Amino acid sequence: MHTVVVGTSGTTAEDVIAVARHNARVELSGEALDALARARGIVDALAAKPEPVYGVSTGFGALASRHISPELRAQLQRNIVRSHAAGMGPRVEREVVRALMFLRLKTVASGHTGVRPSVAQTMADVLNAGITPVVHEYGSLGCSGDLAPLSHCALALMGEGDAEGPDGTVRPAGELLAEAGIEPVELREKEGLALLNGTDGMLGMLVMALADLGKLYTSADITAALTLEALLGTEKVLQPELHAIRPHPGQGASAANMAAVLKGSGLTGHFQEESAPRVQDAYSVRCAPQVAGAGRDTMAHAALVASRELAAAVDNPVVLPDGRVESNGNFHGAPVAYVLDFLAIAAADLGSIAERRTDRLLDKNRSHGLPPFLADDAGVDSGLMIAQYTQAALVSEMKRLAVPASADSIPSSAMQEDHVSMGWSAARKLRTAVDNLTRIIAIEMYAATRAIELRHGLTAAPASRAAIEAARAAGVQGPGPDRFLAPDLAAADAFVRSGALVDAVESVTGPLA
Repeated sequence: MHTVVVGTSGTTAEDVIAVARHNARVELSGEALDALARARGIVDALAAKPEPVYGVSTGFGALASRHISPELRAQLQRNIVRSHAAGMGPRVEREVVRALMFLRLKTVASGHTGVRPSVAQTMADVLNAGITPVVHEYGSLGCSGDLAPLSHCALALMGEGDAEGPDGTVRPAGELLAEAGIEPVELREKEGLALLNGTDGMLGMLVMALADLGKLYTSADITAALTLEALLGTEKVLQPELHAIRPHPGQGASAANMAAVLKGSGLTGHFQEESAPRVQDAYSVRCAPQVAGAGRDTMAHAALVASRELAAAVDNPVVLPDGRVESNGNFHGAPVAYVLDFLAIAAADLGSIAERRTDRLLDKNRSHGLPPFLADDAGVDSGLMIAQYTQAALVSEMKRLAVPASADSIPSSAMQEDHVSMGWSAARKLRTAVDNLTRIIAIEMYAATRAIELRHGLTAAPASRAAIEAARAAGVQGPGPDRFLAPDLAAADAFVRSGALVDAVESVTGPLA
């Protein structure tokens, strides 16, 4: 099994994916253990002084003005975890919780939080044992960190609350820890606060969304090329010299992908034929690289923000290298929240243009000779009419999900936390948007492959033929009389979601962007 070593300088997106989705083992480096011990020594020294220090010997948030006596400080740390574990609603997915825990461990291991090495080791042990705390959908405002979600994770470290075991069964966390031979932690000064105060949930969801969207944007370039072929469009708009004079990197990459898919096609370039007279393709076809490319550039910006956050130590207060313990606002989720919302906007537009191409394939007045709705016997058969309805419904929801969460703020903690990021909410809706985008692209793929097969006497590009053959082998059926359509669409969704569409095309073209 792959092992991820956590040091003091952050982590990578690849490591987050490995731990969250592939159950990679986690280890703390010697450097991290040394840094943890040094920072803890500073916190212990401050705890012994009579002067109050926020998070060490005071209350929290609006209650920070109270100095807490030494005999109550362990109770204070337990209480903040218990009281902040106040989430409600459906359970959050296992991969999100594992990303959340791993990224919190990343910050703890930086040596800037003052947490004891033994607590960090317990965090790693829980991940390695496959124990996943139950975290709920609602509770984070994306400021002072993802407080409620992180609190549910910290509660499990204390042996309290519920968690999912490695067998997928939800049981009391204390039972699961005991079975794994893990001793529950007894929190000391600052440790409860340090386990709660980070952007880890929204960051984990950003990293995973970027991984998924990277595959989907390549898939969308492929389906756009398939549609262009099916509509007897022109590939001349994909010439690299045209995109060089508007040098957006994403646009050039999308155009190059489409051109690679269409190489050797016998379906393109029929503009002057009487059966398909036109001067230019419609925007949804001709501007596909511009729209998908803008989304690719949005992803590049989001990945830059994610990389900076992956290198960060997000906590309040923090232990600085010179021994100072200082309060700060680094837990504010605005940098992450903005790009989460930006990605949802780009994804909605990509879904929208894919739906317009699908509709064009089904409309006999605009499809240049294809049968109405790609039906076998139009009138007796409805073909893909309602598949497009489903796609339109998904696009409509995508547009609602594109409304920014980060534009909102609701004051909390008696106006101490009077401006929040709503980054967790931005991340949650982006996950839904990515899921819907997969289905939208799958429906375009389903329609476009059927349309190509209905172009009798014309030969599709080798890459297109490879995509069609792989789809049919995967249970995505081709043209024919009406049948129960939902299983076909589910097969198309699984085909795109698994990456099989990209794999099939790349077997001919080589690696795509």
